[in-house]
Amino acid sequence: MALHHWDPADGPLSRKALSEYLESLGFTVHCYTYPEGTYFGPHTHDVDKIDAVLEGEFLITMAGQKIVLRAGDYVDVPRGTVHTAEVVGLKPVVSLDAIKRG
Repeated sequence: MALHHWDPADGPLSRKALSEYLESLGFTVHCYTYPEGTYFGPHTHDVDKIDAVLEGEFLITMAGQKIVLRAGDYVDVPRGTVHTAEVVGLKPVVSLDAIKRG
C-alpha cells in the first residue's frame, strides 16, 4: 500500500486544493466527517478509490499493512480490495472520498 503526501510546493493544504488535485486525476470527490470511534469493518468497493485525510487520523488496513493517514495523506484503494478504516485519536476525521470516473 503506497502512502502519498500533499506536496507543500503545490500550496497550502485545503479541502479545495486537495479536491481539485484528485479531480485532475479523474476522480469525483466527496467530503465526509467521521466522529471519534468510527470503524468500517472489512469491506470492498466495486470502483477504484482514493481515501484522503484533511484532519484527524484514519487507520487504514489493507493487504496486511496498516497505515495511519494524517492531514494531507492519501492512499489508493483498488476495486475489490478488502480493507478496513478506523478513526484513531480523539478528533474526528475529515476525509475526502474520491471515486474514479468512468
